Amino acid sequence: MSFSGFVVQLLNGLAGASSLFLVAAGLSLIFGVTRIVNFAHGSFFMVGIYVAYSLVGVLGSSVGFWPSLLLAALAVALLGALVEVLLLRRIYRAPELFQLLATFALGLVIKDGVLWLWGAEELLGPRAPGLTGSVLILGRQFPTYDIFLIVAGPVVLGLLWLLLTKTRFGTLVRAATQDREMVSALGVNQAWLFTAVFALGAFLAGLGGALQLPRESANLEMDLNIIGAAFVVVVVGGMGSIPGAYVAALLIAQLKAICIWLGLVEIAGISISFSKLTLVVEFLVMAVVLVVRPWGLFGRPQAPSRHGGGAEQPLRPPDRLYTYGVAGLLGLLVLMPTLTTQSPYMTILMIDLLVAVLFAASLHFIMGPAGMHSFGHAAYFGLGAYGAALLVRSLHLPMEVALIVAPALAALGAFVYGWFCVRLSGVYLAMLTLAFAQITWAICHQWDSVTGGSNGLTGVWPSEWLADKKMYYYLTLTLVAGAVLLMHRMLYSPFGYSLRAARDSVLRSDAIGMDVKRLQWVAFVLAGTFAGLAGALYAFSKGSISPESLSVGKSIDGLVMVLLGGLQTLVGPIVGAVTFTWLHDTVARNTDYWRAVLGGIMLLLVLLFPQGIVGFARQLLLWLRGTKAGSS
Repeated sequence: MSFSGFVVQLLNGLAGASSLFLVAAGLSLIFGVTRIVNFAHGSFFMVGIYVAYSLVGVLGSSVGFWPSLLLAALAVALLGALVEVLLLRRIYRAPELFQLLATFALGLVIKDGVLWLWGAEELLGPRAPGLTGSVLILGRQFPTYDIFLIVAGPVVLGLLWLLLTKTRFGTLVRAATQDREMVSALGVNQAWLFTAVFALGAFLAGLGGALQLPRESANLEMDLNIIGAAFVVVVVGGMGSIPGAYVAALLIAQLKAICIWLGLVEIAGISISFSKLTLVVEFLVMAVVLVVRPWGLFGRPQAPSRHGGGAEQPLRPPDRLYTYGVAGLLGLLVLMPTLTTQSPYMTILMIDLLVAVLFAASLHFIMGPAGMHSFGHAAYFGLGAYGAALLVRSLHLPMEVALIVAPALAALGAFVYGWFCVRLSGVYLAMLTLAFAQITWAICHQWDSVTGGSNGLTGVWPSEWLADKKMYYYLTLTLVAGAVLLMHRMLYSPFGYSLRAARDSVLRSDAIGMDVKRLQWVAFVLAGTFAGLAGALYAFSKGSISPESLSVGKSIDGLVMVLLGGLQTLVGPIVGAVTFTWLHDTVARNTDYWRAVLGGIMLLLVLLFPQGIVGFARQLLLWLRGTKAGSS
């Protein structure tokens, strides 16, 4: 751990911070004006480096390298403008979470578009002409191109500052960040402003990707790798704050560099691998910042949007038709194994569907009635799954005991994390849940001696009397049906009505004596418990468990299920889970470009059913009843 090595690592951190800042600055601009949490922003970064690679190949690396980087960023800006005009402009008045779902689906389509155009192989670009060498710093060689990147970050920050503070466009952007509706009322063409801001944000992301061409190979995982870090930077710096994004990018990049420099350190006889912290250090920073200063280092509390999903209709007890439908569905599920005796795979698929239903219903329990949006619900699914596996493998407990204790372990995790999370709201709450989920994922991914590390745990099988998949299906059906019905019963109890009252008006709920934070904390723990049960059932159905069960992708799957079905209905998560799981299974088995097909279907559903599938069906049923009553 020499001083020269420390300096070089800090310089590496500065170089990485510049590209991260470009992506985060674009994401912050888009969110500040449009209020869209753009999950496709990482896709713009990825497209930037791929387009730059192709343009350099056409124009030549000696003369056309630098123009190719700029042209690639402009091409991504054009793509961003088309996305805003053709897709996002149609859903600005949809609930914000459905806008999130649309951008997530768009990211799937873009990923397979890149796969189709450039293939699955990694593509390594040429070195930057004029900056191919290195300089000697304290006896160590440091790439000249990285020095260029270190300078590029402050230059772009300065140009953005001039644009936002010295031009009319910048004044409109800053005004729209504070109050979009007032800007529109003053006669500003809001549609043009949104398109311009979205194109500028995409340009910055594309430029950040193109500038990485000499440093790393273009690959299909770049979008997911960068979007998580970009979200962290935006939240830590403060939503809508460009200087905050730069400071946060520097802070996180330098902390990673220091962790790499420290490597393996022995403290009081205990060996600590700081290099492993690079996977999670940004989420640790985000968690600390959000707990201490919920709106970020340079941000300010966000004013609520005046439009979105509209007022929710009050939940009403199920009518006779609903009750008969549920009874009929349960009867069909009981008979399902006998109807599919020729296809054992259908039994396995039905188990997966039931587990997905319980996972989605547990997420809806806090998202819909309680109004707490979570981007990290997979943490409790994974805690239940790993808890069940460790109880059986390490403590040699019976599977039946593990199914009881594992959800309690997930509840314990939700108890600890929830204490911090319920003190926030909106996107800040969602990002804190993501931070805790990523911390949990990193522990499971790196604690090799206990969790098996990246390989996970195997040999997690059910008891002998459940070895037959049909018997395990009936156990899963019993537990899932019982858990879902219990959640529904809770939501029609005084506890459920109190949750919805707190969601709709915190001030009024406080005024009549409700302890809103405690109510939300209890709901958070209950949701984590049911998610843990889903994880335990999943572990025994598959016979193994891996860190992917706690990943961001698993949490996003849960969000997609809830939003597809309909956030404002109790049946929505069930329909959404079945629809998404079935589509994913069917599409993935029939085409190599399953992401594009799945994303396209999701986009179509979002555009046609902005209230979700069940929400649309409910509105259609009410319209038909009204038409029938009017005609009679």
